Amino acid sequence: MNSRKVSGQVKLNSGKVLSKTQVSFCVIDSQIGNSLQRDQTRSTMYASIRNHSSYPVSFILLGIPGLENSQFWIAFPLCAMYVVAIIGNTTVLHIIRIDHTLHEPMYLFLAMLAITDLVLSSSTQPKMLAILWFHAHETEYHACLIQVFFIHAFSSVESGVLMAMALDRYVAICFPLRHSSVLTPAVVGKLGAAVMMRALLLVSPFCIMVSRMPFCPNQIIPQPYCEHMAVLKLVCADTRVNRAYGLFGAFSVVGFDMIVISVSYVMILRTVLGLPSGEAQLKAFGTCASHICVILAFYIPALFTFLTHRFGHHVPGAVHIMFANLYLLVPPMLNPIIYGVRTKQIRNRVIQGCCWKDP
Repeated sequence: MNSRKVSGQVKLNSGKVLSKTQVSFCVIDSQIGNSLQRDQTRSTMYASIRNHSSYPVSFILLGIPGLENSQFWIAFPLCAMYVVAIIGNTTVLHIIRIDHTLHEPMYLFLAMLAITDLVLSSSTQPKMLAILWFHAHETEYHACLIQVFFIHAFSSVESGVLMAMALDRYVAICFPLRHSSVLTPAVVGKLGAAVMMRALLLVSPFCIMVSRMPFCPNQIIPQPYCEHMAVLKLVCADTRVNRAYGLFGAFSVVGFDMIVISVSYVMILRTVLGLPSGEAQLKAFGTCASHICVILAFYIPALFTFLTHRFGHHVPGAVHIMFANLYLLVPPMLNPIIYGVRTKQIRNRVIQGCCWKDP
């Protein structure tokens, strides 16, 4: 508004003359308009921040990118493996429960392993099969975080149970006369509780941290289940603390357990090689063979999945996802088969059940 002052009045370039009162009202009106515009801009900005920072309603799980045309058929072997895992681990639990002669440390740890395998496989496979067969790609936000917790917590539990089983083999072979007095059922229960508590204490913090982070508009997870690193890639904030804590948790669990397992087997090897009889050596190695097979079946896919998530940027996505599925499905399927075939008591019970014979 161009103007010039004339004897207490303001004359506009258009020729219109305004009094001081009218000028004051114009100034006030202009200030109010500017203030309202600023408030509206500020409200829009705050609303944008709130919408950006709030957690999404759901995520979209793509399944196996790159193999979309084959997903329907890939689901059949995955389903068969899952069914074998459920039947096998349930059978092992039932046999250990009804046969009181199997209420020994080795079989109690095996029961813990079977329960862990049931939870670990069931936390991913039903949803995965729904995605591959029925295109049920959407998963709720809280369901996704719960799946993250179960996958990582029970992976930690499985690693801890394998470590406890290595300790059991160490005591049984190196100190056979003290085995029953050292590893009592109470001690076995305390070891199981400690393994579970460790998983809760390590996994809960990064699940809580992720739940407090702002998420980007992109809500697509390029795999068939939710896990920590996949969800973290959708966060619109600095995730270095979360990533560092995830690395710390993984290396502290796997590193500690692998050290204990390695030391246990070094001591076992020294003891076995010191036995005078070759037959005794073979028998001692035979008691450890099942456990070694289970360790390899669990740790090799787990380490591959962990390393490719962080460093294997050139590994094809389909290869990574298939290995991740094997890591969550192959050990639960193989464990009851390995122990069922190599453990005489369990094998005999299964044969008796199949032949409808009383023990």
